[in-house]
Amino acid sequence: MALQIGAVAPDFEAETTEGKIKFHDWIGSSWALLFSHPKDFTPVCTTELGALAKLKPEFDRRGVKLMGLSVDPVDRHAEWSEDIRETQGAAPNYPMIGDTDFNVSKLYDMLPASTSGDPATRTAADNLTVRNVFVIGPDKKIKLVLVYPMTTGRNFQEILRVIDSLQMTARHRVATPADWKQGDDVIIAGSVTDEEAKTIYPQGWKSPKPYLRIVPQPK
Repeated sequence: MALQIGAVAPDFEAETTEGKIKFHDWIGSSWALLFSHPKDFTPVCTTELGALAKLKPEFDRRGVKLMGLSVDPVDRHAEWSEDIRETQGAAPNYPMIGDTDFNVSKLYDMLPASTSGDPATRTAADNLTVRNVFVIGPDKKIKLVLVYPMTTGRNFQEILRVIDSLQMTARHRVATPADWKQGDDVIIAGSVTDEEAKTIYPQGWKSPKPYLRIVPQPK
């Protein structure tokens, strides 16, 4: 069964471009974004890693640590990093896991448990399911799972938007509507009774339907 939202993110130890890490310890009290790639020196992933490097200050501002993954070894990540810098204008400025034993890919249900052998003999197509995004909270639970095909680059502005929603709704008892962005109105969570809502929102709310209670975004 695939990992589900609300499940504890599997812990692991791994070699990365910034040394050996134990994942839960590395997360600490932060949020984390774990994003995976099927193979080094692949075209779409090259653009993604450069884009994410440029956006790292935005993730830092939100208290989100970045961790990449590919089944190729760490020394190849270092070589790939130079290509990314040359073609994208920025090299990865976050750790990249060398998942050469497929341990993390299996733990996160990105590859079958039966996967084995030399990663160098596998093609990107063999690893096409290793193109996922996991957002993990400080409680080490999975908050978001996205799975992309190899031919579609990831939209990191959308990932930032979702993180903004996740972090706000973790602090306040609200939900965000379709296409919400920072500053837009939000919805009072269904778990909040009208009596509780009157205390939280003494100014009231818009309610086109009893179950749809709209208020300004909390400060």
